Amino acid sequence: MAVAPPRPKYLPLTALRAFEAAARLGGFAAASQELGVTPGAITAHIKSLELELGATLFERTPRGVRLNALGAKVLPGFVEAFDHLGNAVQTLRGEAAPSVVHIAALPSLAQLWLSPRLPSLRAAAPDISISITAMEVPPNLKRAPYDLSLFYDENGKDSLSRDVIFPVCSPAMAASLRTPSDLSQVSCLSDANWIDDWATWASAANASFTPRGPVFSLYTLAVEETVNGAGVLMGHQALVASHLARGELVEPFKIRAETTRSLRLWSQRPSKARSAASRVMRWLQDNR
Repeated sequence: MAVAPPRPKYLPLTALRAFEAAARLGGFAAASQELGVTPGAITAHIKSLELELGATLFERTPRGVRLNALGAKVLPGFVEAFDHLGNAVQTLRGEAAPSVVHIAALPSLAQLWLSPRLPSLRAAAPDISISITAMEVPPNLKRAPYDLSLFYDENGKDSLSRDVIFPVCSPAMAASLRTPSDLSQVSCLSDANWIDDWATWASAANASFTPRGPVFSLYTLAVEETVNGAGVLMGHQALVASHLARGELVEPFKIRAETTRSLRLWSQRPSKARSAASRVMRWLQDNR
């Protein structure tokens, strides 16, 4: 009677995923953020994987961890494998729910650019359900469950428009502003993510002044404060267009500047021409 040899144990997928993320991102903390678990969980997964293998994958140093020779050798294969797995999962999601489109967007773009367009988009495509998740950093669309990504980006590819900036304020405050030098006498509002935009615009305007005023972590809040007369804000054309159209904000100087950024809408995976994601992308491109 033949005796079957014992089957080797499969390495746990969660541990392999933890290794791949930590190795690709260069640390356990970054991996924990991407995977939505604690750094301790990443440490435990990798330790269990190393025990199962009987070999280490990282060198532990006082400054953190770094891949050893074995880890570096096998990493490319795991990156490719999890990219393929992520793509397969997204294909499965798309086939299972073909009329649902998930969009990841910068919070300010979600509220000030995308949200005003949703009623018309829903009217144009009533069969499509759109889900929006606001986040500060673009997700890895090879892995994350999103069909489209809408962010400002230094890459000009898939650009909807260049990022054009200019000061905006309430009509009442504009009455007291004659030249850019007058900005030194008022509160200049800034966004924490775009703190250098005042200097970029001042250079384009040949203006010499030091902007002083509060810094906001939420651009939408800065816009509302500007509408309420709290100061002058460096406006981004795509984000303040509706407020300008309604007359809630005005341009006191009519001087504009371009940044190195672009408003970018993209998808990681090729979609069928008539898929819900492709239809939503085309509509947003046509109604930019």
